[in-house]
Amino acid sequence: MFNYVEKLKEFIRFPSVSTDPAFKEGMAGSQRFVSELLGSLGFKVEVVKTDVHPIVLASRDGDPSWPHVIIYGHYDVQPADPLALWKTPPFEPTIIGNRIYGRGAADNKGPLMTNIAAVAQLLEENPKIPLRITFLVEGEEEMGSPSFPKFLSAYADRLRKADFVYLSDTALPNEQQVVVTCGLRGLALFDLVVTGAKGDLHSGLHGGVLRNPIQALAEICSTLHTPEGAVNVPGFYDGVLDVEPWERAELAKLAGDGKAYMDFLGIDAFYTTPGFSPFEAIRFQPTLEFNGIGGGYQGEGTKTVIPSKAFVKISCRLVPNQEPDRIKGLVRDAIRARAPKGVKIEFVDQHKGDPYVVVPPGRPNTPKGQSPVLARAFRATDSAVTAIWGRPPLYLREGGSVPIIADIKKVTGLDSVMLGLFLPEDNLHAPNESFNLDVMRKGVETARRILSGITAS
Repeated sequence: MFNYVEKLKEFIRFPSVSTDPAFKEGMAGSQRFVSELLGSLGFKVEVVKTDVHPIVLASRDGDPSWPHVIIYGHYDVQPADPLALWKTPPFEPTIIGNRIYGRGAADNKGPLMTNIAAVAQLLEENPKIPLRITFLVEGEEEMGSPSFPKFLSAYADRLRKADFVYLSDTALPNEQQVVVTCGLRGLALFDLVVTGAKGDLHSGLHGGVLRNPIQALAEICSTLHTPEGAVNVPGFYDGVLDVEPWERAELAKLAGDGKAYMDFLGIDAFYTTPGFSPFEAIRFQPTLEFNGIGGGYQGEGTKTVIPSKAFVKISCRLVPNQEPDRIKGLVRDAIRARAPKGVKIEFVDQHKGDPYVVVPPGRPNTPKGQSPVLARAFRATDSAVTAIWGRPPLYLREGGSVPIIADIKKVTGLDSVMLGLFLPEDNLHAPNESFNLDVMRKGVETARRILSGITAS
């Protein structure tokens, strides 16, 4: 019997922080764990070297006429900092009640283990099931998947022989309601650096004769949104995909509680794109956010200095029909036009990702010629979720980003079925990350039924 909770504990113990070279051993251990686990289930495992962290490609082959699913996941995690805010050690899994705590428990080690466990149960019950399965597990998702485009280019012919991609790296709104994610926002990220004098200056001797870079940066940032909450960049919303009536109807079934959401966030007012509710805004609208800002003295007490430089980290979440490089160009043009005299500006490019959308079968805008196996997978998902969770899933776009899903679509033509498994209270990317073991249990049975269901014509 495959004890997936114990396997998840073992998985979490590897400190697999992809962005920090200090965790090189944890990354290597996490990759070996995945490879050996899939190998023990009878998969042919290939470890694909990349410029940074390897990709695990594990295959169960069979008759070419069998359906073929690619199951995606990632074995890397976010840094655990700030460590002082953790109530349990981040890389020592701890079960409290129905939750397992640890970095990566929900993103993505728990959901990935859920799908591995489903496959293990499926093959134990029916070793000859007519289904080809490929696990594609990367180690760079939390750093923007820099090696993935090269991998896709090299393996495109092999991957496009599959029928669709299945993954669980998206969210549930609550423990009772499953959401099948039908869209993901893209990303466009860069830093803005503002420079004034050639070095830091004494604010008494030189203050009042030059523009402070922090002031200039604040002035620039303040222009990038309207008072009502829209992004104030010419052309930013051009071509944005309209929200279909069936999408609004699906969201209405969720019956979001604005006051409860406000309390969860700890705020007393929403600030959304005009014409959209907060629940619509986070799923259907693009954003421009400031993710970090700095300049000058940051220590205790005071230091009366006019800094030479100030910076801000900017990210845009993009919806379908917004192209990342175009949006970066529009925002940068707006910044150049609004930068005050007396300072110099420069941009430091960061990673990007395209938005993605897939339409389930039976909707008015379902594309003609949709893969019959993909359509079968959606029907199997609907049936499995209804049976296990007691209510049908909702089909919604999500505010988050998994850029490789759009990359896979662009290079191979494959669409994805994305079954959400983590909850808002799971604290992804934050201290005290956890994963709900009741959700995991139901997720294993759901995935098992979905995979079994796509083999039936």
